[in-house]
Amino acid sequence: MTATTTGGPARRGLLASAAGAAGAFALAGWSASDGSPRGAPPRPQDADPATSVRPFRGEHQGGIADRPQTYAAFAALGLRPDVDRDAVRRLFTVLTDDIERLMTGAAPVTDQEPELAAVTAGLTVTVGVGPALVARAGATVPAWLAPLPAFSIDRLEERWSGGDLLLQLCAESPTTLAHAQRRLLTAIEPLCTLRWVQRGFREPFEGEHHPMRNLMGQVDGTVQPEVAGRDAGLLWCGDEGPAWLVGGSALVLRRIRMTLDTWDRVDRLSRENAIGRRLDTGAPVTAPAGASATAIADLNAKDSLGFHVIDDGAHLRRAHAMAPHERFLRRPYSYDDAPTDGSLSDSGLLFAAFMADPVRQFVPVQQRLADKDLLNLWTTPVGSAVFAILPGARDGELLGERLFA
Repeated sequence: MTATTTGGPARRGLLASAAGAAGAFALAGWSASDGSPRGAPPRPQDADPATSVRPFRGEHQGGIADRPQTYAAFAALGLRPDVDRDAVRRLFTVLTDDIERLMTGAAPVTDQEPELAAVTAGLTVTVGVGPALVARAGATVPAWLAPLPAFSIDRLEERWSGGDLLLQLCAESPTTLAHAQRRLLTAIEPLCTLRWVQRGFREPFEGEHHPMRNLMGQVDGTVQPEVAGRDAGLLWCGDEGPAWLVGGSALVLRRIRMTLDTWDRVDRLSRENAIGRRLDTGAPVTAPAGASATAIADLNAKDSLGFHVIDDGAHLRRAHAMAPHERFLRRPYSYDDAPTDGSLSDSGLLFAAFMADPVRQFVPVQQRLADKDLLNLWTTPVGSAVFAILPGARDGELLGERLFA
């Protein structure tokens, strides 16, 4: 039986029975010109964003290898202390049913505003889990599913870090996104407490063939792996890990605050030197005039004085993969929140990166950035979390069903 056949009374009693069982609960060659991973299905030019529907069922979850939507929300939750294995399974039963309904334009059975669910807007909900949830389900925790090592540039805040369960929601409509977030969080509240929500956005009007431009004006996410080709093993977990994670992935989410008040005082040449790319096109500073963001950087090029044209501390150089496995899928979003410290802004980047093994793929790159990246003068990581992204749910399956095998 598929999750969408769950009846109303049974659905309403599902988490209530779990709450009772848990004891009242005190009553988280591979560049693409448009910023999307190569191999991702293109968005039809004539598609109506309001009615577009992305598939829920399949080998992989949505919201990873497909084209990024305009709006995103990342919500991390903690399991209540007495949630056991059976309660975790009930949790995924409810999530599977509600997510499938919302992604296909059908309201969850307890939704009193079903009209808000009718505008699908390309909604995807991607579910990830932390080590505590995996342990409570009685499954094997992969070695990489843990907080990242401490980096010298980190100024991490608890309010933006960690979590047992993650919901990544993405859509072309902020109303669709807000409604889905509310319905899902309300549905699982008997078993979870909300740790944090981080909301982001991407520019929807730069055109189909431009990567995202962040709030520093920098073209972001210019180099992506072939998710449906030779680089698939860099994104999807295989037989080398726990059986429940085959077809899943890992998400590293870093909240990077930008000090735009001081960045505003930097001249354009110095900005391009810090990044290693031209601000107008995103092309490497070694590329000829008119080159695109996907032009190959010449890291060996030197000027007349013998210095590297791409500065030794330029972000492009420090982030460049030094080994074939140091690559991952970037799916970032900008954020712009109300400042609380007297500055003019609280802005930055929600750096979301998907990969098969964060320790092997991401940590070496992040260590180079921490050691010597000129952008560290204007950026500070203030949040960090790592989640195992569940495989997709095939017909008749629950999300996370293999956790309980």
